[in-house]
Amino acid sequence: MAQEVKIEESWKKVLAEEFEKDYFANIKSFLIEEISKNKVIYPPGKLIFNAFNLTPFDKLKVVIIGQDPYHGPGQAMGLCFSVPKNIAIPASLKRIYKEQNEDINIEIPSHGDLTKWAQQGVFLLNAILTVEYKAPGSHKKIGWQEFTDSVIKKVSEEKEGIVFLLWGNFAKAKKALIDESKHFILESAHPSPLAGNAFFGNHHFSKTNDFLIKQGKSPINWQL
Repeated sequence: MAQEVKIEESWKKVLAEEFEKDYFANIKSFLIEEISKNKVIYPPGKLIFNAFNLTPFDKLKVVIIGQDPYHGPGQAMGLCFSVPKNIAIPASLKRIYKEQNEDINIEIPSHGDLTKWAQQGVFLLNAILTVEYKAPGSHKKIGWQEFTDSVIKKVSEEKEGIVFLLWGNFAKAKKALIDESKHFILESAHPSPLAGNAFFGNHHFSKTNDFLIKQGKSPINWQL
């Protein structure tokens, strides 16, 4: 991981111990070695911690958990489900937009860039933070899940009243890391077309905002 890989200060403090652990050193060496072999890794180095940099620990209100980054050119931007504005909107995200439209009656966006959500406190965390070009799941065993499991635990332990949106079995498995007595967990099928229509009708966007308002927090403006 090159010099440009930086992480926002509040996260740096919360995760200081993790960055010192052997497994994290192993992640760094693995990535450096892969790059030295001219392997193409997504997202680019400066975007690996984009979710952390756009959603400081102090400002976090909602957590959405994805699996690993998109593996095609130009897609991955360090935010789960999100792609830059000039890239075709992936199928799962189209269905997220459809559910939002039906749930809270907002216009379906013409792009897939979720930066605006992240800036309002929606932490768009992939459990695995890097991937090799055209090789989905290629970095699932290099240690990232140990890191992101610790991230989820830290959020659970050190914050209160966070909304966790767990979409699909992979994300639901992370429920064990979250203290349900302190946080609001919403579960549903994955938005992928592979799950049929089971994602639709979960009303997670209105439920999230209702919960935030009850706590005296400002709701998320989901419109992009």
